[in-house]
Amino acid sequence: MGALLAVVALAAGCSDHSPSEPGKGIDVGFLPSTREMTDRTSQLIDLWNGAWFAAVMVGLLVWVLVLWCVIAYRKRKNDNQLPVQLRYHVPLEIMYTIVPIIMVGVLFVFSTRATAEMNDVSGEADIEIEVYGKQWSWDFNYLSDDVYYSGDRISFIGNEVGAEETLPTLYLPVDETVEFTVKSRDVIHSFWIPAFLYKVDMMPGRVNTFEVTPQEEGIYSGKCAELCGEYHAEMVFNVAVVDRETYDAEMERLREAGNTGSRGDEYNRQYNLQEAGNGNN
Repeated sequence: MGALLAVVALAAGCSDHSPSEPGKGIDVGFLPSTREMTDRTSQLIDLWNGAWFAAVMVGLLVWVLVLWCVIAYRKRKNDNQLPVQLRYHVPLEIMYTIVPIIMVGVLFVFSTRATAEMNDVSGEADIEIEVYGKQWSWDFNYLSDDVYYSGDRISFIGNEVGAEETLPTLYLPVDETVEFTVKSRDVIHSFWIPAFLYKVDMMPGRVNTFEVTPQEEGIYSGKCAELCGEYHAEMVFNVAVVDRETYDAEMERLREAGNTGSRGDEYNRQYNLQEAGNGNN
């Protein structure tokens, strides 16, 4: 047990915490970094570390009890008499029932509290971004700037070198609050930026929202965290947290490319099927 914990801790210490390379982001390893990449990560880090601490304590207690039983109740030499056979032990069984319920209840309370804080959109956002997941890429609508980016599938087969630079890139201004609205165009996807320690499911016909304020510039990895079909592994993107000047320049570049307005639900697979059924295509 001690050797296992040592190996895991050593592996965690080898985690790459540098966001400087495109698409790399943060590898949180055994325990997440204490760096607050966003204004919402501190409570998630506390929840994660608290859960690990509780799990290790429970594991140690179980091992101590198991070893104590093995040693205290082992068969002695020349002891051929069976020990007393009990069919039940009410106090022990009550403890086995009450303690797990309390543990699950405590974990539920802290998890619900952290999730509620992450999903709280009652504040005033500086920027609104709408994200669509689709097989097998992403659409980013920068609603506050009235421009959009529409991604296409990028195959990694034979294109491993430099592939990160060709990925869809979501631009976010540092130290500004972003309200995300996430949707799906076809099947279930999941919008995940590992460095932000949070992901949101994208369900067809359902809208999910959350707010976050990036606090450290860099290029981080993003990906779909829900198996969504044959090319799910290629559904990755970059997240560029940049200064306001760089962000505005990117918005202007999209505007000059003719990507004004937004790509809405009319590009959804369900909508197109309905239109085809109505004979409008």
